[in-house]
Amino acid sequence: MARKIKAGIKTAARERVTETSLYAPVKCYLESQGYTVKGEIGSCDVMARRGDEAPVIVELKTGLNLELILQGVERLSLTDHVYLAVPSPSGASPVFDRRLHKLLRRLGLGLLIVHPPNARGRTVEAVLDPMPYRPRRNTRRAGRLLGEFARRSGDPNAGGSTRRVKLVTAYRQEALRVASVLQVRGTERPAVLRIDAEAPNAARILQQDVYGWFERVERGLYTLTPAGAKALTVFAGRFAVPACLSQASACDRAAAE
Repeated sequence: MARKIKAGIKTAARERVTETSLYAPVKCYLESQGYTVKGEIGSCDVMARRGDEAPVIVELKTGLNLELILQGVERLSLTDHVYLAVPSPSGASPVFDRRLHKLLRRLGLGLLIVHPPNARGRTVEAVLDPMPYRPRRNTRRAGRLLGEFARRSGDPNAGGSTRRVKLVTAYRQEALRVASVLQVRGTERPAVLRIDAEAPNAARILQQDVYGWFERVERGLYTLTPAGAKALTVFAGRFAVPACLSQASACDRAAAE
């Protein structure tokens, strides 16, 4: 029963948070920094001026959502100094999502969090300040993406299918080419597979055996496992068959040599 009463009190407290209840602490926060603050100027919830500086506009909402972000973007046509103000959330909330913070920085919007009342009343925390934003390029990650794009054969994956089917990466395609040659020949050495399977990383793929497709028969000689044979069926049509397999006679001569 006591838990229910406490939960009811917390729920009631959350329900009492309104946009107008956020105005006073935001006004006090800005005034403490030397601004003159007025509410409901035109379509703006809060406008503040400090001397001849550009105005600061704050949009108030009881939660951080798309509507508030769109309002903030619209206010950027009036000034570069636009904040979004929301109450401090409890539990999981987009306010804590770092991806959303990146979005706000990219848009040039600031974020104010109004905390619950304490002995000093409600306090306001500036989580983000509006300023021009240029994302730092991740050259290493970009290089990996470009490398994957260049090495991948064809377009074996439908966009948006990450969580539905196993993706065919350039590495997996290379391993499948190795498996396809082993399926025909039975056993083979990495140096030969590197050329015939068009797999520059054949030795590493065979030694690491990430997918459990390969088995070492003896030192430097590998064969295909049942799992590897099954993978060739599962991923059929999603990798380029090595040229030697499309020319059976040439492949046989190479094997005999």
